[in-house]
Amino acid sequence: MRKKVHLLFFLFALFCFILVGCSGKSASGSNHVKIGVTGSDGQYWNIIKERAKEEGIEIELVEFSDYTLPNKALANGELDVNSFQHLAFLSQFIVENEVDIKPIGSTIVAPMGLYSEKFKTTEEIPNGSTIAIPNDPANTGRGLKVLEKAGLLKLKEGVGLYPTPDDIAENPKELEIMTVVAQQTPRVLPDVAASIINSGIAGQAGLLLDDAIFHDDPHSEDTRPYLNVFAVRSEDIDNETYKKIAEIYQEERVIEAVKEDSNGANIVVDIPAEELQKTLDQLIEDIEAGKQ
Repeated sequence: MRKKVHLLFFLFALFCFILVGCSGKSASGSNHVKIGVTGSDGQYWNIIKERAKEEGIEIELVEFSDYTLPNKALANGELDVNSFQHLAFLSQFIVENEVDIKPIGSTIVAPMGLYSEKFKTTEEIPNGSTIAIPNDPANTGRGLKVLEKAGLLKLKEGVGLYPTPDDIAENPKELEIMTVVAQQTPRVLPDVAASIINSGIAGQAGLLLDDAIFHDDPHSEDTRPYLNVFAVRSEDIDNETYKKIAEIYQEERVIEAVKEDSNGANIVVDIPAEELQKTLDQLIEDIEAGKQ
C-alpha cells in the first residue's frame, strides 16, 4: 500500500513538473519576440523595448545586412516579426518567393534622395556620369522614378512601380545607371556622380535629407506603396503581442524619437492593417498581371 502511495505521489509530482514547465515555456515563448531589422541605431528602438517590457514583452532585435534575409528568416520561423521594408518591396518578395507574409502595422514613410559629394544640383551632373541606385526591384524602380522626377531621365509609359534601367525611354545626359546593394549606396559616393539612397540608410551614413540634391515627396499619394510596415507570417496576424508592439510604435515618445534620430526625415504614419493589406494585394496583383 505504501509503495502505491509513493508511486501515486511520484506521478502527481511529475505531472505538476511537466505542467509548470510547459506553462512556463509557453509564457516566455509568447512574450519573447524576435524582430528582424536592417538597422537598430538610434534611441527609438530602445524606447520601444522599454515600453514593451512594461507590457511584459521582451524584444530581441536581430540585425541583417541584406534586404532579402529578414523575410526569408521570417518565413522560415527564425523571426517572429520583421520591421525594415515598405509594401512595394514586400509585394515583390511575396511574388518571387511564394511566401505568405502580411503587414500588421505601419511605421514610417522614408523619403528617397539623390546624394552627391561632387555636385550641388542635378543640373551640374555632367553627361556620361554614373548614378548608383539600389539593386532590389522595388527600390530600383523607386530610384528610377526619383531620377525621372528630378528631370534626369524619362521612363517608358506604363512601367508601373518596378521599372528597370531597360525601361528608360529618354536619357539626354547618357547617364550610366549602376545598381548596387542598398546598404552600399552611401559607400560608393566617392566613385560616382550621385547615388540614390534610402532615408534610413542615409541616416546611418550620417547624411541628412537636406544634404540630398533631390528627393521625392513623402506626403504624396505616390509614396503609399513605400509605407514601411511590421510584417508577420499570415498565421500570426491576430497575435496580440505582435500587434501591441505595432501600437507602441505609434506612441508620442516613439514618434518624437524617430523624428530626432532621422533629423526629421522619417515620418511616422498610422495606417490600419486592413488598408495596408489592400495596398499590398493591389501591388501583388499588378506584379502578377505584368508577368502575364
